Amino acid sequence: MPIPSCAPPTLGSNQIGMREFNERVVLQAIRLHGSLPKAEVARLTLLSTQTVSVIVNRLLDEGLVCKLDSLRGKVGQPSQPIALAPDGAFSIGIQIGRRKLDVMLLDFAGATRYHACIAYGTPDVDAVFAEIARQLQKMETLLGADLPRLTGIGLAAPLMFGGWQQLVHMSPQDADAWTRTSMRERLQRLTRLPVEFAKDTAAACVAELVAGRGGSLRSYLYLFVDTLVGGALVIDGQPHSGVYGNAGAVGSMPLALAGPARPPQLLGVASLVTLEQMYAAAGLTVLGPLDERMLQGAWLAVTERWLRDAAGALAFAINGSACLLDLDGVIVDGAMHAALLVRLLEAVRTAMGRYSWEGVMKPTLQQGAIGVDAKVTGAAYLPLHANFAPAHALFLKLA
Repeated sequence: MPIPSCAPPTLGSNQIGMREFNERVVLQAIRLHGSLPKAEVARLTLLSTQTVSVIVNRLLDEGLVCKLDSLRGKVGQPSQPIALAPDGAFSIGIQIGRRKLDVMLLDFAGATRYHACIAYGTPDVDAVFAEIARQLQKMETLLGADLPRLTGIGLAAPLMFGGWQQLVHMSPQDADAWTRTSMRERLQRLTRLPVEFAKDTAAACVAELVAGRGGSLRSYLYLFVDTLVGGALVIDGQPHSGVYGNAGAVGSMPLALAGPARPPQLLGVASLVTLEQMYAAAGLTVLGPLDERMLQGAWLAVTERWLRDAAGALAFAINGSACLLDLDGVIVDGAMHAALLVRLLEAVRTAMGRYSWEGVMKPTLQQGAIGVDAKVTGAAYLPLHANFAPAHALFLKLA
């Protein structure tokens, strides 16, 4: 994986009884920085060279790391890099969305081994979990002899799944069924594997933090534009979930002062479902978010109108968040065509320029690196974190 530009050092311990922690520190050093010689692992973790050698040999025996070809051409003895073994462990990510179900199998090196996407008009609880059961069976068959190396399942879903019924055209019956369903408990009944849960945008933020551009920022707001726009927070290199696991929920942010009527929320303006409704109101065929025709022909004028409104709303949220949280960056990603995301970032950057930043630092604005699969990818990383990350850290994000 690429080396973040300001990755803080990850410190191990040479004390007796720290074996498992130090193993995890070594694994996470390799995960973040890519293949490394033992001497470089020792330098990064501040463990002794002897301790690192013992740990690496143990991890080799466990099949969690592997040796690559020796590096030659430098002064001294050639060094042999150590890398994560792709077949060393596997994890499953499941994202239950308002429009689709995503299921992914991830290997220990972060490569996708299997990915299924099942679209639906409206999510029925029983139908969704029946499909999840079929997908789990399919992945067990796919793993075969490697099935014992499957570490767990990560589940990502909106926290308020039954909310905003009119906006997403969900029937009261379906909304009530989802409100009464503990998704984590129902999934746990389908498997003996441990299940980890996170808000869908928080899971997407994990994917960006581990495999995207998040490593280059200390504290940032993460925005993901999907059927409904949402967000998450990273503070001092760590995902910040908040008391109820809902930190960064900018979609619920009001866009005006309250008066006789309630002001609109951000998600009512900057969500992709709003763009769909605008197409329908204009008498146009409703295009999917990955359809490049959104920036062409009769759809272009409607799309540009949505871009203007969505960008203004997002810039409003960014300005308020920066004043409250003292952010050094904002990352915006989304379940949309890459060209549309680029246009949205340009429009947000322009809209941010219309605000006064006097008295507050203006955060940098970056495009997310993961894209449409960020939520399910982040879900798949959750079991790897639970099983292999150092305590109190997420993939080597220690101060």
